[in-house]
Amino acid sequence: MIGANTDWAAGAAWMEGKIVPIEQASICVLDWGLTHSDITYDVVHVWNGRFFRLNDYLDRFELSIGKLRLSVDQSREDMRRIVHEIVARSGLKESYVSLVASRGQPIVPGTRDPRYCKNHFYAWCVPFVWVFQPEVIERGAHLYLSNSVERIGTKSVDPTAKNYHWGDFTSGLFEAKEAGFDSVLLADAEGNITEGPGYNLFIVKDGLLKTPPHGVLEGLTRRTAMEIAESIQLNVEAANFDVEDLLEADEVFVTTTGGGIVPVTRINDRIFSNGAPGNITREISETYWKWHEKEEFSEAVNYS
Repeated sequence: MIGANTDWAAGAAWMEGKIVPIEQASICVLDWGLTHSDITYDVVHVWNGRFFRLNDYLDRFELSIGKLRLSVDQSREDMRRIVHEIVARSGLKESYVSLVASRGQPIVPGTRDPRYCKNHFYAWCVPFVWVFQPEVIERGAHLYLSNSVERIGTKSVDPTAKNYHWGDFTSGLFEAKEAGFDSVLLADAEGNITEGPGYNLFIVKDGLLKTPPHGVLEGLTRRTAMEIAESIQLNVEAANFDVEDLLEADEVFVTTTGGGIVPVTRINDRIFSNGAPGNITREISETYWKWHEKEEFSEAVNYS
């Protein structure tokens, strides 16, 4: 039951036309989003009471829906209205907001035909989620480059459609955590560096920035970092690089909706920037948070 004294601070969700406290949000156990990971989603954040790059996140979410051949009843403007409403209801000024489209529950019980499922949309918000905790960002993340787990192939799962296929990441995270690292980084079958769970990667070498072009989510924070680099007259390119290139970099950083620009000061036994965030990484990070005030990227939540 939702009472007058309901505490919304833990978050809110929009489910089947109703806004409910986050702990009351649920989907059917027969939903293919749950049983087959047949689902796509996107995450946008609210900072200081304002959505950052919401239009761009909606663009990517719509592309992902199309790639998975999903069809939901809500229009783009419906989705915009819904995420504004749930954040306003929660009262959260810093929030992690997810839009989700699922294959849904089979219309024909027991079917294995994805055409006979009722696709649906839902959304939820919780307090801002840090992929790397602030104290880790301050000292620089320590990443474990796995030599036993490969990033799942792009012909099997399209990484540009945000998804819940985390089998490779989860295996890598167990390795990383058991070895004392903050997170994991994966290469593909050809030995090219790809990404980690919830973040893209950049290297800096002789003033040139590189980020993997394939086998990765085309992150909006990644895009923002590339735009910032160009705005401060740094050369940046999407290009393949291998483990040797990575370990010879001058600086390394990752980008994520859940924390922005995160310096990396260690990968396996290699220490970067003398164990502290590098100068280029710091400049891009500082600019990233300043860009949250740009009118073209910022959209205020009406909490009244």
